[in-house]
Amino acid sequence: MEIPTARVMKKHTFRLGIDQVSPYRYYYGTISPIESLEINGRIVQILGVAGFTSGDDYGDYKDKAIDFKYQAIKESKYLPAFSVGIMDPHGTRLYASQYLSFSKQIYPFDFTVGYGNGRFGRKPLSSEGEIWKLEIMSDPVTWMKDSQLFWGVQFSPSKEYSFMAEFNPIQYHNQTQDPARRKYFDTPVPSQYNFGARWKPIKDAEVGVSYQRGDKVGVHYSIPFEIGKPLVPIFNTEYIEAKDYKGGDWLKRIEIALLFSGLGDIGIKVDRKTLYIGMSNSTYFYNMKALLIALKKIGPIIPEEIEDVIIILRENDLPVLSFHAKRFDIIDYIDGRLTTGEFFHLSKFETEHLSVPKFTRTMKESDLAFGYKPHFSLYLNDPTGFFKGMLGALGWAGYKIWDGGMVVGGIGFFPLSDISTKNEPLSNPVRSDYVNYLDTLVFDKFLFQQMNRFEPQIYSKLAFGILELEYAGLDLEIAKPFFDGRLLAGLSTSIVKKRDPDNPLQLKKNDPKEHYSTSFVNTKINFPESESALAIKYGKFLAGDVGTRVTVSKSINGVEFSVFYSFTDTSVFPPEDTVNRGYHDKGFEFKIPLRFLSGKDTKTVFPHKLSPWTRDVAQDIDHFTPLFDFIDRNTKVFINKDKNSGILYK
Repeated sequence: MEIPTARVMKKHTFRLGIDQVSPYRYYYGTISPIESLEINGRIVQILGVAGFTSGDDYGDYKDKAIDFKYQAIKESKYLPAFSVGIMDPHGTRLYASQYLSFSKQIYPFDFTVGYGNGRFGRKPLSSEGEIWKLEIMSDPVTWMKDSQLFWGVQFSPSKEYSFMAEFNPIQYHNQTQDPARRKYFDTPVPSQYNFGARWKPIKDAEVGVSYQRGDKVGVHYSIPFEIGKPLVPIFNTEYIEAKDYKGGDWLKRIEIALLFSGLGDIGIKVDRKTLYIGMSNSTYFYNMKALLIALKKIGPIIPEEIEDVIIILRENDLPVLSFHAKRFDIIDYIDGRLTTGEFFHLSKFETEHLSVPKFTRTMKESDLAFGYKPHFSLYLNDPTGFFKGMLGALGWAGYKIWDGGMVVGGIGFFPLSDISTKNEPLSNPVRSDYVNYLDTLVFDKFLFQQMNRFEPQIYSKLAFGILELEYAGLDLEIAKPFFDGRLLAGLSTSIVKKRDPDNPLQLKKNDPKEHYSTSFVNTKINFPESESALAIKYGKFLAGDVGTRVTVSKSINGVEFSVFYSFTDTSVFPPEDTVNRGYHDKGFEFKIPLRFLSGKDTKTVFPHKLSPWTRDVAQDIDHFTPLFDFIDRNTKVFINKDKNSGILYK
């Protein structure tokens, strides 16, 4: 209901939900990326209160907020659980609060007592614009004076049913910043006691009903998810060698086994007692899985005179790692005498100074390559409607000219789209005019890309042509991992011109700027133990603003979540541009492997980014193959982690 408990969700879970207690409707998503932490994003809709003008397409007033809850003390036999909560610390802060909450279960009862300011306190907290403010830390004495007590109890006779009662201290008639107050809360609410019940009809759903404030009925519905658990079980097609092949040439049999196992660009070479195999993985999300599948298929075929097996794994025609194992260890692993961990301990991986023999690729993949990804974009808070979106797919086709060199063309098809805006492009529109480029069918890109690898493990990328939906030009990048991949560092620059939105094959004429350029120093610190990372990009962005974009990311079983925030010098925008001046670009992004939805393994990822789309601060072009993404999982620190992670092989 209204008061927060000290309970937090189980680590690596996610919950989507919708609640309504007139005049409020709440849409929310909550995630627990690490132990004891909850992050909640919510949209509050005020029914019957116009967002802009009454009767327009935008509809009811809506407010975005983000909340955090950290359980500092877990419940024990004698001690209650203790959590600190931060609600809406940034922006309008219409429903902001900082609170302390204690919860103790004496089965079947669960008791909660808490103390909070702002929304739960004696007076509302002020709007702080682009500043993040936490009164509980900056001014604890005032926080304590402004805070009020809240409490509640939950009775759960079974796992399926719960009944709640609570004392809610919110003084709705004194919440002067709340747009709902003038219309709905002229006087105090009839009661500060709320009552409710929840029911779990199935494992993955919860519904609830409540009676709140003495005169309102509320409803609740939520769905929990275990992050990284496939909605459709992943099924890998097994290659079984035909009897007719077993008497044939063993090298040809290995080629066929690898090909029908979903691996490509196969090259084989025998040097005395060493078998060299070159291959690429375009099928499996994790390279470790591709490697083990290959070994299981070829192990029984390798003759006894071969002592060593070396596999060179390639991506984009570039070698990324070398794997070396003894033949008898491979056989022991296949027969179950070695566990995966024991087998990898006896094997050797190399990522630097790779010795790559010249292969004759008798079964080379086609020089044509194809790719696609589902695309869903949700744009918020435009005057023509709060929820604007597009759903479809981005597809591309490439032709490999030589190692690392490819010509790529791409289109986007969005049969479901209602993207529009009344906003005029801003003073220096590098992205605020993006809507002009959107349509049901879009010509996304047409470019040449060359990637190279130099020892020791230095990667470069050059791309030129139509780079993305809005810009054409030149894009350069160089990057290298350090400390086995715990640190990635690189440089990048681009020089681009804007495309004509009405003619995708032409450049825009009479644009405010002749060309746009970017230049960055890129760094990324990986924390593989927790599958998290901190990325920092410093330099000049598209609009000419110089500064830093900080991105924090967390990967959970292949699903990646990230949040970003920028600090740039916005004085490049004229004083009358109050939308961009003083603004910090921010948002979050998630990437879901399509393997969790399709029931089969694939490298395709479904990305989605949610951020304000009518700003020009801290903007960069879209890159077809970002080098950090290409390098990341192929560094030694991640290989050492992946080879011992059982989730990879499911």
